[in-house]
Amino acid sequence: MVKKRGPVFFADVVPETLRRTNLGALRVGSEVNLELPLSAASLLDGHLVQGHVDATGTVRTVEHASSGRELTIELPAAISRFVAVKGSIAVDGVSLTVAAVDRPPGTFRVALIPHTLEMTIAHDYKVGSIVNLEADLVARYVARNLRR
Repeated sequence: MVKKRGPVFFADVVPETLRRTNLGALRVGSEVNLELPLSAASLLDGHLVQGHVDATGTVRTVEHASSGRELTIELPAAISRFVAVKGSIAVDGVSLTVAAVDRPPGTFRVALIPHTLEMTIAHDYKVGSIVNLEADLVARYVARNLRR
């Protein structure tokens, strides 16, 4: 954060961020998910999310499912190898469990519970929404070491 004025804060955005994220396409008043980092003294529970964006994806379907929603998101081939059923992926900074992969090809599916829909920008997703994706941290390192 560079400076804060009331409920608004200002931050620097470098070209790398604009290349990998949807931030350059946002308009004044667009909502984003922001969460304070976990302190080193806190208990670790859930998925490991760093807050780095690997690429963007496109929401292809939004289906209502009992009290939540299910999304199908198209993802770039460059990160598809890091996405596995029951693995994790962060969508706009929200860590989610992958429910299906490659149905249809080049996509993954996640389920959103009511709490996630209430507390994040996920309630606004529609077909065509561009979302930020962070691949599973462990999968990235395993893949890198396997290539060696």
